[in-house]
Amino acid sequence: MLVSGRGSIAHVQYTGEEAPAEIKKFLDDVAAHEDEFEKWEALLNRAMELEGGVMRNSSPSSIELVRNVYDCFLAKFPLFFGYWKKYADFEFAIGGTETAEMVYERGVSSVSSSVDLWTHYCSFKLDTSHDNDVLRALFERGAEFVGLDYQSHPFWDKYIEFEERINEPSNVTALQRRVFQLTLYQSSRYYEKFRGHISTRPIEELGDAELLETVKTAVDRENAGYDRPAAELDRQFRAKLDAHYYEIYGVVQQAVTARWTYENAIKRAYFHVTELEEADLDNWRKYLDFEEKQGNFQRVQFLYERCLVACALYEEFWLRYARWLFAQGKDEDCRLVYMRASCIFVPISQPAIRLNWARFEEKLGRVQVAHDIHLAILAQLPDHVETIISLAGVDRRNEGNDAAVATLETYISHSNAQVGGILAAEQARILWQCKGSVDEARALFKAKHAQFLESKHFWLKYLEFEAAQPAVDQEEAHGRVKEVHELVRAKGQFSPEASKELSYYYMEYLLNRGGKKAAEEFMLLDKDVNGYVSSESSPPAPVGSIPHSAAMKSSNNRPHW
Repeated sequence: MLVSGRGSIAHVQYTGEEAPAEIKKFLDDVAAHEDEFEKWEALLNRAMELEGGVMRNSSPSSIELVRNVYDCFLAKFPLFFGYWKKYADFEFAIGGTETAEMVYERGVSSVSSSVDLWTHYCSFKLDTSHDNDVLRALFERGAEFVGLDYQSHPFWDKYIEFEERINEPSNVTALQRRVFQLTLYQSSRYYEKFRGHISTRPIEELGDAELLETVKTAVDRENAGYDRPAAELDRQFRAKLDAHYYEIYGVVQQAVTARWTYENAIKRAYFHVTELEEADLDNWRKYLDFEEKQGNFQRVQFLYERCLVACALYEEFWLRYARWLFAQGKDEDCRLVYMRASCIFVPISQPAIRLNWARFEEKLGRVQVAHDIHLAILAQLPDHVETIISLAGVDRRNEGNDAAVATLETYISHSNAQVGGILAAEQARILWQCKGSVDEARALFKAKHAQFLESKHFWLKYLEFEAAQPAVDQEEAHGRVKEVHELVRAKGQFSPEASKELSYYYMEYLLNRGGKKAAEEFMLLDKDVNGYVSSESSPPAPVGSIPHSAAMKSSNNRPHW
C-alpha cells in the first residue's frame, strides 16, 4: 500500500519497460520539489502518455504508475476539481463504473463546495445508474454542499433534467419552487418557470400543507357569505399563491442584487497555486464581512467554504473561519478547520495557524495534543523562535515555571547565539515576571551573558530588566543598569547599528531616570556614539566598542528623546 501524506511520491516505483530512466527523473524531480505544481503536471502528463496513452489494455506497471501519481498529486492538491474529473474518467476507462465512482466520492469529499465536480458526478451517475432513488439521494447530497452557491445553476439544471427525464412533473415543479427561493444568480429563470406552473399544475404541488391551508383560509374569509363557483375559487386560490410567491421573489432579488457586487468581483473562484491579486483577497474579506452581518449561519459557513477553495493557501482566511466557528460555539467544526489548514493546505513555513490550533486544543484540555502540534512544527523548523517560546508557554501553564525554563534550556543547547539569546531572555522573563524571582532572573542574565555577546535581543532585555527594577536608592538602580551597558560596550560583538541602539536605550534611561550627573554622562556618550571622527585615517575602534566611523551623518539619524 502506498504511503500517504507529504513525501509519498518518493515511494512511487515504476517497473515498466518504456522510458524507465525518464520516468524516474520525473519522479525524482517531483520528490525534490514537492510544492511545485508544474513538476507534478509534467509527471502526470508523461505518465498518461506511456504506451501511446494508458488505457484498459496497457501494462499493469503503467496503469499502477498513473494511479499512484494521481493519488499522490491529489493528496497534495485536493482542491483541483478538474483533476478529480480526469482521474474518474481514467478509472472509468480502466476499471469501470465502481472504481470511477470511488474517485468521485473522494473528490467531493475533498472539494465538497465545487459545483462543477458535483455536477460532473451527478451526470456520471445519470449515465451509469438506473436507480432513481439512488440518483435522487446523490442530488440531495450535492444540494446540501453546493445548493447555496450563487452560481449553482448548472447543478440545479442537472437535477431538474433528471426529474424531467424520469417523467416526474410534480418533482420538477417542487424543485423549481425550491430553487427560485435561493439566492442564486439565475433565480429569476427558475421563478418564471415555476410561475408558469401556478396556473396549470394541481394545487397540492404548489406549496406545503401549511401554506395551502393559510391561503385557503384567506380565500374562505374573502368569500364569506358568497356562493362562488369552483372555477372562481380555484382562480382566487391560484392568484393568492401567485402574489405570495411574487413577494418572496422580490425579497430574493434584493438579496441577489446585494451580493452581485461581491460576486462580480470574484476573478478566480477555483483553486490554483498561483497567487491571487490583492483586490481579489480584499473582495473576499468584504464579502465575508457582509455575509456575517446578515447573520445566517448556513450562508456564512457556505461562503467560507467557497472562499477557502480560492484562498486555500492564505492562512488569514483559515484563521478567520476557525475564529468565526469558535465564536458560534462549534468546537468540533473549528477543530476540523484547523486540521484541514494545518495538515493539507497552509505550508509549515507559515506556522501561525498551527500555533492557534495548539492553543485551541489546550483550551479544551487536550494539552498533549497541543504539545505534539508544537513538536511537529519544530521537527521541520527547529529554530523557529515563536514556536519554541509558545511550547514553553504550554509547559509553564500546565507544569509550572521551572518546567518552561527547562524546555527553553533544551532548545538553547541546540541553537545559535541569536536564537539562544532570545530564548535565554525568555527564561529570565519567566523567572522574573511569572515566578516572581528577580534574583533568579538576574543570576541567569549574569551567568549566560558570555554566551550571547552577539545577541542584541539578549542585551536589550537585560537592560530593560535592570531598568524596570524598583529601588529606594536611585543611584544603586542606576549603577546596575550602567554596569550592563558597560558590559555591552566592552564585550558586545554587534554591528555598529546594534551597538548604537543599545546605547540609545541607556541614554534614554539617563534622561528619564538619571540623577544630577546624568546629563554629563549623556553628553559623553553622545560624543562617543554619535560624534564625528576627525579623519578617515583614524585607527579602527576595538571589537565591541562603537566605531566612530559609523557615526551618524545627519540629525535625522539621531534618536528623538
